[in-house]
Amino acid sequence: MKLQAKSQVLAAPAAASADALRYFTAKAAFETDVADVAYDLREGITGFQLVDVRDARSYEEAHLPGALSLPSGRINHTSPELPTDDVLILYCWGPACNGASKAAARLAAQGYLVKEMLGGIEYWRKEGGRLEGNLQEEAPLYYSMPAGSQ
Repeated sequence: MKLQAKSQVLAAPAAASADALRYFTAKAAFETDVADVAYDLREGITGFQLVDVRDARSYEEAHLPGALSLPSGRINHTSPELPTDDVLILYCWGPACNGASKAAARLAAQGYLVKEMLGGIEYWRKEGGRLEGNLQEEAPLYYSMPAGSQ
């Protein structure tokens, strides 16, 4: 007797179209990606401010063009004043870093409009994005834990 394989893709049924529309529309309100940011920068489109939430040293070594530095761990109820007319586009190291998510929650609690840039600086670099900073492309691609922290 031969067993019939079961679909892993269809094991959970797809959402109804109306539910999918609500979900993906809501998701787009919270996220953007490297390609969309690159397009807007290239075309001179305004209305957003890039915010690098990595540590200050990493920012100094390499960051997206025009990004402000605001380390995630330093954001609290008295964070430095940021543009209130622009949407803040927060990014961290990459998909394995939740610093931008944490920063977005803290800043949203202060009344800022926020979005997270999916992929972080890792995918910005992988997709050929221009960098500013004192090391630019020579900067480490990933976060490294300080010695003795394991």
